[in-house]
Amino acid sequence: MNKTDLINAVAESAGITKAQAGSAVDAVFSSIEATLKSGDKAAFVGFGTFSTAHKPEREGRNPSTGKTIKIAAKTSVKFKAGKSLTDAVN
Repeated sequence: MNKTDLINAVAESAGITKAQAGSAVDAVFSSIEATLKSGDKAAFVGFGTFSTAHKPEREGRNPSTGKTIKIAAKTSVKFKAGKSLTDAVN
């Protein structure tokens, strides 16, 4: 499923236009993004939790040359599926 498929599913399920569904989906994604940027978690009971993790700068190795390189620090996004979602998939 991609974003267009999600918008179509929301529009059909909620009985609204695709434009309205697109705005709603964009608003949800923007809200989750803003929450993660501020360092908070976005938790949806039964679905799962989005959170961030800081990865410090580290040394790595270029596999083709064998040279040591520095890998920059970054913040990554994590998702932990909730029990209801896990049960529904299994």
